[in-house]
Amino acid sequence: MSYAQIPLDHFKDTFSTAIELSSVALGGKVVSVSDEFFAEAFHLLLVEPAPSLKGQFGPKGALFSGWETRRHNPAYDWCIIKLGTTGSISGFDIDTSHFNGNEAPQASVDVLFSADDDSAPHVDDPRWEELLPKVNLGPSSRHLFTVPPSKGVNYVKLNMYPDGGIARFRVYGLVAPVFPSATAMEFDLAHVFSGGRVVYTSDQHFGVGSNLILPGRGKDMGDGWETKRSRQPGHKDWAIIKLGDAGHLSQVEIDTAHFMGNFPESCEMHALHTNDLVPSDVPEDDWTLILPRTKLGPHRRHFFQLENVAHAAYTHVKITIYPDGGIKRVRVLGRRAVPINAANGDAQAAHPIDAIEADVGSGAPSAHHPDGAPSSPAAGASPASASARGAVIPAVPLTPEAFAPFGKVVQAYAGPNGVPNPRTTRVTGANQGTATKFHKLALLESSYPVGSGASAGLSVYRCKPIDVQPGGEWEVKLLERHPCTNQAFIPMGGAIGPEESEAGVVGDALADPGRAYLVIVAQNGADDKPDLGTMRAFVASGGQGIVYDTGIWHHPMAVLHKTMDFTCVETQIGNGDKLDCEVVDLDGAKGYLRVKVPA
Repeated sequence: MSYAQIPLDHFKDTFSTAIELSSVALGGKVVSVSDEFFAEAFHLLLVEPAPSLKGQFGPKGALFSGWETRRHNPAYDWCIIKLGTTGSISGFDIDTSHFNGNEAPQASVDVLFSADDDSAPHVDDPRWEELLPKVNLGPSSRHLFTVPPSKGVNYVKLNMYPDGGIARFRVYGLVAPVFPSATAMEFDLAHVFSGGRVVYTSDQHFGVGSNLILPGRGKDMGDGWETKRSRQPGHKDWAIIKLGDAGHLSQVEIDTAHFMGNFPESCEMHALHTNDLVPSDVPEDDWTLILPRTKLGPHRRHFFQLENVAHAAYTHVKITIYPDGGIKRVRVLGRRAVPINAANGDAQAAHPIDAIEADVGSGAPSAHHPDGAPSSPAAGASPASASARGAVIPAVPLTPEAFAPFGKVVQAYAGPNGVPNPRTTRVTGANQGTATKFHKLALLESSYPVGSGASAGLSVYRCKPIDVQPGGEWEVKLLERHPCTNQAFIPMGGAIGPEESEAGVVGDALADPGRAYLVIVAQNGADDKPDLGTMRAFVASGGQGIVYDTGIWHHPMAVLHKTMDFTCVETQIGNGDKLDCEVVDLDGAKGYLRVKVPA
């Protein structure tokens, strides 16, 4: 088997676009080992570099962060590792850091594929194939090797001759992507298990860009992407992600978990269709803006509907942060443009190991068009034809940052560091220490003419659920606005009594109130009607209130699945005057826009 040893200073050029298939962050794990007397083999797969434990001793001797076996092995020691996911292997990093005088003198690597429902392979399994032949190792150093890309495998066997210590073992290659069986199903095209790769970062001083597409939300700031502090005005950092396949994009999730004092002030996202693996030199004008610059908050998942994506398939996205900071994960939801075996009518390859494709993915053609949520005449509504279907808008979880162009979110937070603007939002203790007060999350507004007779007050709305099932779509046929006041809706709780009437209430309170509602909003257009191209939909929880800014178009309250009560805070005249509320019936001649409700 051929191989090449790579100088350490060529690591970036060789492995920067590969995936560390063995990493514990992907689910890599040690399944069996011949011996681990001095240091346990699980250390091999840890994300962090091996620290020096010089001078520290345990019951069995000096401590090391790595795998170390007994002396005097007449044959060799071995460690069987299950990779985090099936993939094609192209190289290894065998690291003997801090093992000096007790390092493994030589090593080799065998590989095989075994179905997930089979038991883990044994050391003498006849399916093992040598991928890296016996190579020499030195003390306290990293040893990089490349090999011809293997077929899809999910187990490796690291052999050391005859015994000794290895600090870290990293297996690099490409993931065999796992796609949904239904071509129309949306999924995370950027996820590492979908074949996504971070192929470029402007800076990764504190945390590497490849962390952005890992599973889960991580454990601390160390497993996110974090750049160094900038000191020059106008600075920005960015990362480019190659999607697992060309796809039609819908929404993005940007997670700042654990980044509370160092999250970016804002971000934006662009997309591109290209056959280049690393489009770092593509002119800025060739990238399509799919998420305008938007503020981010600390330690939370942010969800955004994307723009300019309805009629284009993209292969890459670029996340740009201002001016610097840390992001934990980026999830890009969409559907694949072309199935792998489209000619045969198959939604995906018969097995993930058959799905390792060339770097360019499906190569689906791209046509750049304006956003697929076109502006339509808002007034003079016409009946929708039987076959007309409007564009679909995803209802994303409500966050203060995504809702900011339309109003405010009123809710409590886990702590003072979780508020949207930690530097300016006042958070104090209250009620003799039994409460936390988040001050003035929204202010009341009123611009009624003097003498109009408008007054502020509280009202209660009991809202029945709309007719839509989980995962279904719901047509938006009208919008309203309040020209002279903002308007707040705060969900109310249920009853505590043991008795329930036929109407589902105890006394006058709801016995089992709903827990979620839709918030549908749009900006005002140049024609003083709703700009449907700006329409957005959110799913709010029972723990979140909303405040519509003055003049923002919105749908009346749309409760999901169960009846809910709301306190409404507003200023109004109360006589039906248009200064209180203006309602517009939307034009359905080409189909009403539809909100996609989460399953």
